[in-house]
Amino acid sequence: MDWNHYRFRSLWALPEPAPAVYRALERIEDYPRWWPQVRQVTRLDDTSGIVRFRSLLPYDLTATLRAGRRDAGTGVLEVAMTGDMEGWARWTVTPRGTGALVRYDQEVDVRKPLLRRLAVPGRPLFRANHRLMMRAGRRGLAAHLESGRRAV
Repeated sequence: MDWNHYRFRSLWALPEPAPAVYRALERIEDYPRWWPQVRQVTRLDDTSGIVRFRSLLPYDLTATLRAGRRDAGTGVLEVAMTGDMEGWARWTVTPRGTGALVRYDQEVDVRKPLLRRLAVPGRPLFRANHRLMMRAGRRGLAAHLESGRRAV
C-alpha cells in the first residue's frame, strides 16, 4: 500500500437545479467566498490557477490546477493537479428531482514533505480532515446558491 496515495469520493445532494450548481462549480475563483478551506485562488490564465487549501489541521496545501474535461452537457468538470498533491479531481453534477446530485472524485499522491513523513500515523487524521473540508464545502455551496437565488 502506498500510504501517500489517496482516493476520495463525496456526494452532495443540493436543492438547486443542476445547471446552477455546475455554473457555480466552474467558477473556481469564487470558491474562497463560499468554501472556508479554499483560502486563495490565483488565476494563471483561462485554464489554470494556483489554489491554497487549509482545513482543520495546521498545514496549507498548494496545488496548480489545469483544466481537463469541461462538459456542461454531462455536468463534468475535471482538473489535473500538481504541487503538494499530484493527480486529478472531478466534479460530476447530475439532476436529481428538482435539485442536483454532485459527485466529487479525487485521486492524488501527496508530495508535501511533512505529510509524506507523517503518512502512516497521520493517514486517519488526513482522511478526517478531508471529510470535514468536504462537509463545509457542501454547506457553503448550498448557502451560496440559496443567497444567489434569493437575490434574483
